Amino acid sequence: MRNTLKNILILLLIAFVALGAQSLATTEAAEALPAAKSSFCGTFWALAPAILAIMLALISKEVYSSLFAGVVLGGCFVTQFSFFDTVDFVVNKGLMDGMKDTTGVFIFLVILGAFVCMINKTGAARAFGEWAQKHVKSRIGSQLATFVLGVLIFIDDYFNCLAVGSVMKPVTDAKRVSRAKLAFIIDATAAPVCMIAPISSWAAAVSQYSSGTGYNGLELFIHAIPYNFYSLLMLSYVVMLVLMRFDFGPMARYERNAIEHGDLHTVVPEQVMQELEHTTPGRGKLVDLVLPVLLLIALETFALVYVGGILEGKSFADALSATDATVGLPWGAVIALVLVMAFYRMRGVLSFRAAMRCIPEGFVAMVPAILILTLATSLKNVTSALEAREFIAFHMEHSAAGLVNFLPAVIFVVAAVLAFSTGTSWATFGILIPIVVSTFDPSSPLMFIGMSACLAGAVAGDHCSPISDTTIMSSAGAQCDHLSHVSTQLPYVLLVSGISLAAFLLAGFVHNWFIVFPLAFMTQTLVLFALKKRYAGKDAGR
Repeated sequence: MRNTLKNILILLLIAFVALGAQSLATTEAAEALPAAKSSFCGTFWALAPAILAIMLALISKEVYSSLFAGVVLGGCFVTQFSFFDTVDFVVNKGLMDGMKDTTGVFIFLVILGAFVCMINKTGAARAFGEWAQKHVKSRIGSQLATFVLGVLIFIDDYFNCLAVGSVMKPVTDAKRVSRAKLAFIIDATAAPVCMIAPISSWAAAVSQYSSGTGYNGLELFIHAIPYNFYSLLMLSYVVMLVLMRFDFGPMARYERNAIEHGDLHTVVPEQVMQELEHTTPGRGKLVDLVLPVLLLIALETFALVYVGGILEGKSFADALSATDATVGLPWGAVIALVLVMAFYRMRGVLSFRAAMRCIPEGFVAMVPAILILTLATSLKNVTSALEAREFIAFHMEHSAAGLVNFLPAVIFVVAAVLAFSTGTSWATFGILIPIVVSTFDPSSPLMFIGMSACLAGAVAGDHCSPISDTTIMSSAGAQCDHLSHVSTQLPYVLLVSGISLAAFLLAGFVHNWFIVFPLAFMTQTLVLFALKKRYAGKDAGR
């Protein structure tokens, strides 16, 4: 398979060079192309770059080259295979703009990397591990503790992924929980809990996109929470899976290796994140971890509402609705980093020079995540230039009239496909929410059900996608190979998504979450018991 793939890539390279030679001979035609709209725009081919990247990543297990291949293919489509225009588009509109779009996230990642490095150098992580060893007695306890911490950090999914991973990784490692399982628990709580928490950056984003509905944006978000079947079912799924002590699919092998051989990774390719725990243990105590983390949470919360204008007279809810997480998160992180440095210096557990060394070390540890995020954002920019969103939105809007009660299920599927293809939930919100609110009567229960289907589908597709920023952050937080996380999580996401789809199909006719959700929960429970019986002889979660 790999030889075949290499041959295909060589042929693509030869074809690309040939196109370059052709463009040299037709310079005038090539110069005229950027002014004209590509014939690939707004068609099914607009989804091809994302599909190529995802397929190559799953086949080759190499995420960087796969994402780049998708960017190049998209550039070829945009410029209609003009060599120099393609190179210019890939570099400027793809990679350069991709870095610009995520500058705030990069700063936040680097600061979080430095933050984790400082905690480890002080010995606070070791102290927490020793405390957890006394109070967390089992593998089940370590996984449930990870889940609870993930639920408590509901303000933002990026912060959730990295903070939960850095704090809980020593605990789960000691209890022989595989990094793939840790990454799954982080990913399965980060976005879903933000999706049902009114005070979160996700609620703010949804509020911004839902203006003009006759409802306050936050009010509409709150009304939609009981119908967000995917998020609710995924949170319950994690708890049930842990308590039932079994895994299936690729995850079972990872967990079995962790339990029987102490092998937390199973596969350790080049993409595995650099570990930060190699530093010499310091004299830090439990307070040196708890206090900085609480300070970071408090400052991040204040930063989000500050950027939203709370000091300008806005209410907390309105400020959160108007915030920009890419500005607020690094804003709060910078202040937290300075204060924690001063705190550690006063405590005598970390010198100023050692603290400053943590900044480049934290940056190095986050380079793989930053590189993947840059390429994933570049791919999103390419698909946007090809009008992939408009293509899906057009077909969604023009097929809505005759669907009526089936529409929530259709919206869920479309949102999942769009989020999977583009790797982003928020862009899916921006595309589909205006369509949803213009389709339904604001006084109809279908308004809330349709909104929930849009939000739930976006999270489900985001979980499946290897180019999703939340999936990337979960891999980084758990320091797990990215594609290992994607492959082990996929069966779980597809199972919960299938049950959620059935729930939205029923909700389109029975406009009562009090009836639909218990039925969905019971179905999920029965499926899990059936799967446990099926895999009883292959139990990897004892």
